[in-house]
This record gives sequence, C-alpha cells and structure tokens, in this order.
Amino acid sequence: MNAVHHINVSGTERSNLIQAAFRLELITIAWMVIEATVAIGSAVAASSLALLAFGIDSIIEIASAGVLLWRLNIELRRGQTFAENAERSAARVGGGLLFALALYVIMGAGWKFWTEQGAEFSLLGLIVSFLAIPIMYFLSRRKLWLAEALNSRALRADAVESITCGWLSLVVVVALLAQLVIGAWWVDPVVSLAIVWFLMREGREAWAGEECCGHHH
Repeated sequence: MNAVHHINVSGTERSNLIQAAFRLELITIAWMVIEATVAIGSAVAASSLALLAFGIDSIIEIASAGVLLWRLNIELRRGQTFAENAERSAARVGGGLLFALALYVIMGAGWKFWTEQGAEFSLLGLIVSFLAIPIMYFLSRRKLWLAEALNSRALRADAVESITCGWLSLVVVVALLAQLVIGAWWVDPVVSLAIVWFLMREGREAWAGEECCGHHH
C-alpha cells in the first residue's frame, strides 16, 4: 500500500473529482497563456532576463498542464496504472525543460554581468506578475486538495509547480520594484540568478516525481 493517506472515494466520486481537476487545469492553461504572452512581450521590450525566465517558465507550465489533462483523460479511459506510467515519462520531459531554462538564465545573467547591461522598468510585467501571486495561491490550494482526494502524484507535482510559480511571481515583483526605485543595471541579472534556484527545485521535483512524492516529507 502507498504510504500517502488519501480520502476513499467511489468510482462516481472519482470521476467527478477528475472532472474538477480538468477544470482547474483549463483555468491554469488560460491564465498561463496570458502570463506567458505579457511576460515575454514585456521582457523583450524592457530587455529583462527575469521577466523572460518568468514567461518561459509559464510556457513550460502550459505544457505540464496539458500533459496532466492527457494523463487524467487516460485514467478515465484506461485506468490508473497505465496513466501513472505515461505520467512518469512526461514528468521527465518537463524536468529536462526546466533544467535547460535554468542553464539559459545562468548564461544570460553571465552575459549581462560581463556587458553591465541592465533592464528597463516594465509596468505591464509588474501587473501580470502581481496578479499571478493570488491566482497561483488559489490554484495550488485546490490542486493539493484534489491531489490528496485522488491520490495523484501528477496533480501534486503540478500543485508544487503552481506554488513555485507564485514565489517566482513575488521575486519578479520585487525585481521590478527594485528596478524602479534603484535603477541599477545589476538588479536584473542578480534576480535572474535567484530565479534559477526555483527552476532547479521545480525541475528536480518533476524529474524525480516518483521518488519524491510517494513518501512523507
């Protein structure tokens, strides 16, 4: 038996919970499309590495949510065990993408330190990253509850990604406000390196999903 305590649910209840998870993932995708579009657009306009990393992370989360929808759909049609095998390989791809993004950010920050190149303040970037904080908090709470009810590692990992995205949003808000107040060239590359820590943690969680989430922390 799995060590994780979960709520016992009947087949019908399980289907209803999976439908609720579907709706949550669709809301996640809708918000992430807005977040990615605004963040990447603002990043290019303001030459901000922190905003660009935030935007690309949103695209990876869209892919992750898409994989989860696919996985829940498989479970509805072919059962839980088959779905978990499909999920494991998909989680590895997500983890790999996050590591690649972390490497890109490190190289970008290194270039910015080398050339002493800063970023402009972005009001649109500030608005979207500020709105992401409460939205991600709400989504992660609901996902954690459903993950417990469904005993789903995939949904729990996705909830952790939403939590990470919330913290990432906070870091970007702080970076943009610091940019506005201090206006120093080094704010953007320094904050970008802080973001790398989140990306590495998120990537490790996705890559080692089956080891990390089957035990109690």
